[in-house]
Amino acid sequence: MLIINNVKLPLDTDFEDLKTTVEKLIKCKTDNVYLYKKSVDARRKDNVHFCCSVLVECANEQVILKKNKNAQLYICKDYKWQTANKMHKNPPVVVGFGPCGMFCALALARAGLKPIVLERGQDADTRKKDVDAFFTGGKLNPESNVQFGEGGAGTFSDGKLNTGIKDIRCRAVLKEFVCHGAKEKILTDAKPHIGTDILIDVVKSIRKEIISLGGKVLFGTKLEKINISNNVVTSVVANGQEILCENVVLATGHSARDVFELLRDSGVEMQQKAFSVGVRIEHLQENINKALYGKFYNHPALSSADYKLSTHLENGRGVYTFCMCPGGEVINASSEEGKLAVNGMSYSRRDGKNANSAVLVGVTPQDFPSDDVLAGCELQRVIEEKAYNICKGAVPVTTVGNLVFGKEAEITEVVPTVKPSYAFADFCDIFPSYIIQSLKQGILDFDKKINGFASYSAVLTAPETRSSSPVRILRNENFQSVNLDGLYPAGEGAGYAGGIMSAAVDGIKVAEYIIGM
Repeated sequence: MLIINNVKLPLDTDFEDLKTTVEKLIKCKTDNVYLYKKSVDARRKDNVHFCCSVLVECANEQVILKKNKNAQLYICKDYKWQTANKMHKNPPVVVGFGPCGMFCALALARAGLKPIVLERGQDADTRKKDVDAFFTGGKLNPESNVQFGEGGAGTFSDGKLNTGIKDIRCRAVLKEFVCHGAKEKILTDAKPHIGTDILIDVVKSIRKEIISLGGKVLFGTKLEKINISNNVVTSVVANGQEILCENVVLATGHSARDVFELLRDSGVEMQQKAFSVGVRIEHLQENINKALYGKFYNHPALSSADYKLSTHLENGRGVYTFCMCPGGEVINASSEEGKLAVNGMSYSRRDGKNANSAVLVGVTPQDFPSDDVLAGCELQRVIEEKAYNICKGAVPVTTVGNLVFGKEAEITEVVPTVKPSYAFADFCDIFPSYIIQSLKQGILDFDKKINGFASYSAVLTAPETRSSSPVRILRNENFQSVNLDGLYPAGEGAGYAGGIMSAAVDGIKVAEYIIGM
């Protein structure tokens, strides 16, 4: 089978019948043609089109290879889920049921090791009720919210599945999502996403498979202690109950600050890690579509436009957009009482009126308030507490006109989507000055790349502090803590992933090592 890259196809292409179209392009007969990946090329606004990779089945591969410089032999390798050669004395424990913990537990369960999953938050249905209640003015549940619960923080996001890593397990993760209810187009979209509305049912389905294979998923169950003997894990304590185990996968995510404190106090080696801080910016999605697609902005074949921007400032800091949610909304992603953080979310249709994205400024350990390994967490908390207090619990907002150009903040074209309530605030009272100055310059730089990015009417919501972990839990080549055998730091919270896909892949890798022991 051949894969041919950079196949340029018009927006009105029938992807159900690619054979005739592709044969004309490659000037060869084929047996079958399948879409492999599809992206939008909008670099020229007068010629917006699809750029695709296609799989070609044919008898004359060498002829096609000679005629088409972009053609290459494609060897389709399916990931093989492993089976354990022997049972362990005690089932492995997986702490956290986000993407990393979920796929780690799935791999362990398919291997026959019957993992025990400890998730401090609630199941997806209960969690959705808690989150909906919070969004409509109810009280924050610190253990069941946008950050904690079945599926992790990714459940209440855009469900983005694009990643920069190249790993055979990525395709396996996508296939599992499809098997459990995601749309098949995630296998071919260059920037696949599931959407919060569908992702909730997908994670429930994966949980049911784990249980059907003998695993356990315990919700409302919080890790309280790791028992150690001679630098080896012997058991964990959760909700006052001891669970004997030799292998503990720590996949708790980047918001489980109490777990970081537990590890520090237990002597587990960690180090400070750079992360990012910033805001959410909202524009009208139609304006983003016009800026990126030109006259094709309302073409039915095009979905809501997205973007990814970055700039390096003269002050040495990087500013970049992150987790762009086309047709989405900004959400209150707080997980601690008296503190406030925001994130972005969108549903599968991405048909909301606004586009939103994080605009983030790089923060390094040199910016942290102390040498304590958790000083980055403290910086996050200080910003989140200021944000909570400045508007007495309402979400702080302002406009680009106010922050960047010094104009009076007023809601005009773009209406904030964050719930349950928002209030105008001076962001200088929330962020350190280096964040403010970097945000201003970064937004101006991005306006040179997307016309209207620095529109006065664009709404800014603060603060976005949870884009990545502020610590790294050190591990060796066997995925175990460098000074505690049997503890496997994994995923985003441990500092080894950045997004749903890379976290899921990291979880599978950790499971593979445990299976092979």
